[in-house]
Amino acid sequence: MTTAMSGENSSTAEFIRFGRATSGTLEEAERREWWLGNGRGGYSAGTIAQTLTRRYHGLLVAPITPPLGRHLVFAKADATLLINDQSHALHTNRWASGAVSPLGHLHIESFTLQGRMPVWRYALEDITIEQRIWLEPGANTVYLAYRALGRAPKSRLKLALKLLVNARDHHGNTAAADFVPELALGADRTTLAVRHSGPRTPAFTLRFLTRGGVIETEQTWYHDFELSLERERGLPALDNHLCVGTALLDLCDDEWVGLVGTVEASASNYLAEALRRFEAHERALVRRAQVIVPELRAAPPWIETLVRAADDFVFTRPLADLPEGQSVIAGYPWFGDWGRDTMIALPGLLLATGRFDTARVILQTFARFIDRGMLPNVFPGGGEPPAYNSVDAALWFIEAWRAYFAAVEDDVTLRAIYPTLVGIIDAHQQGTRYQIGVDPTDGLLRAGEAGVQLTWMDAKIGDWVVTPRIGKPVEINALWYNALCAMAAFATQLGYAATDYIDAAARVAHSFQRFIRSDGRGLLDVIDGPNGDDPTIRPNQIFAVSLPHSPLDLVTQQAVVLSCGDELLCSYGLRSLSPAHPDYRGIYQGDSRERDSAYHQGPVWTWLLGHYALAEYRISGDAAAAQSRLEAIRDHLFDAGLGTVSEIFDGDPPHRARGAPAQAWSVACILEAWQRLERAKHPFALTLAQSPALAAVNH
Repeated sequence: MTTAMSGENSSTAEFIRFGRATSGTLEEAERREWWLGNGRGGYSAGTIAQTLTRRYHGLLVAPITPPLGRHLVFAKADATLLINDQSHALHTNRWASGAVSPLGHLHIESFTLQGRMPVWRYALEDITIEQRIWLEPGANTVYLAYRALGRAPKSRLKLALKLLVNARDHHGNTAAADFVPELALGADRTTLAVRHSGPRTPAFTLRFLTRGGVIETEQTWYHDFELSLERERGLPALDNHLCVGTALLDLCDDEWVGLVGTVEASASNYLAEALRRFEAHERALVRRAQVIVPELRAAPPWIETLVRAADDFVFTRPLADLPEGQSVIAGYPWFGDWGRDTMIALPGLLLATGRFDTARVILQTFARFIDRGMLPNVFPGGGEPPAYNSVDAALWFIEAWRAYFAAVEDDVTLRAIYPTLVGIIDAHQQGTRYQIGVDPTDGLLRAGEAGVQLTWMDAKIGDWVVTPRIGKPVEINALWYNALCAMAAFATQLGYAATDYIDAAARVAHSFQRFIRSDGRGLLDVIDGPNGDDPTIRPNQIFAVSLPHSPLDLVTQQAVVLSCGDELLCSYGLRSLSPAHPDYRGIYQGDSRERDSAYHQGPVWTWLLGHYALAEYRISGDAAAAQSRLEAIRDHLFDAGLGTVSEIFDGDPPHRARGAPAQAWSVACILEAWQRLERAKHPFALTLAQSPALAAVNH
């Protein structure tokens, strides 16, 4: 048997593994999902049981209208093992009637993530079948490969794959009349073209190529797949898929056979070569990180797993004047690329993994969209205008540049981007959209107007902004102080006058003391709001300690960390609201209105755990203890989105994973904190990416 990654320790490559107890129990197997991104905005996703529980599950979800017009084109390949005249289903489906049929998951002997690649082994008597799924890096192409393992079977084995396709937006559901494709079977029956020409979705051609078999065509609708997670979320929960044929594969001992599904103009059916390319890509992710970031050279397997997971979120977003443009998908499955999320995630996804060139390109990509000193909150799709309803995205943009220049001595890029960064500061001092601007009486940043959500706590239902936070939010002013300090350092580095930035930062630091609560329980959440000051205990105060530049003295920093630790800290992050507050919602569930109204009123946010750990280290100096805060994420990698990190968790125990099963800033902030704290544990080690941010934390 070959290992998943030549040259890698198999225990690392196969860190996530389940046996029959999980794989053969439907509830356990369905709760665990695998997710693969292809670097183009496309993805592949499913459950261990290979049931469809989300509208987003499918073997190939491709951006038919780039960059993020994603459509489900290849839903399933339901496999049946044929042993002479006997059939054994290796697939499982849930139906609207409540039936679960067939029960192919009962034959799963093991499920493994080898790197990021899902691998199943099915055992029937003395026959073992291995299945692998992977995406071609940088292409909208999925591979399904199978082989028979163990001693050569006495019986001739075949595998029949029912090819279930679709042509819908990945956010939708399908009625049979929505999709009437044209089928073109190759002369040798090894290829099949499925041509779709609209009208509701863009035209495309999905091509199937077999390896070791032929295709028999049909056009049969399979109705009423039950999507249990969509029903749980109060959304339409039935879907339909069209079977366009059956791939009949001859299974040979230890030899790969299978199927390729692609919307690319060309693709190869050489499975072994494609597998080697994917494995090489996986190896390169880890090896590059280990070469460039010394802290990763002896990293535990769960951190290596996150290094691989980080790659799933990076994708191409070409611009007219920057054809190599790139961006970050905020989370799978329903997010696109968001300004705030990208800037928060960038240091962990890319700098902590040694991908400095990619980080620079993404920052340059977003720089094209700065307008009136603001960065878009929602990055524009095809033909859509950018939405600038974010008070903090541009401030995180400056922090991302600070982190980049701390990692890379790149004065040429600093000099080029400096005028853009100056423009951001100037626009905030003069005033910009949504009443965002400096209050001349104290130098603090104020923001907000009725009906607009501007901070990261941005849930909105109709005209109702759930957490409006109009006034002077605490994290916005922590970010403002941090940005002014960063600009002073940039100006000094380039030989420009830094006095204005130093003076402005000093004024903010003085005025920031107004956030300190009189009862010693940390900081107020908002001051000078329409109804005065808001003393609600929320996690936003943690940034006044975790960011590289803090306006607080050590005693106040300790009070902030203590307040967050006492009322908000959970294993997986910080609650968004204290349980003592009457608006606290401990369980995140229900329809969209119920969920949106609870989104920032109690759920635990994982991206905040990294900031808490850094803040705790800042006040204690104990890097090992702070780093240990992150270890609960190791166990989470075996649940929900396998090998990646969920968006949120219930505020109440047992803190069930909720929201998006794979979230960029969740992965990134854990990686960044782990790497920075690992460096702090070895302060005299010379590195290629020594960061002044760590020096600030040390003091």
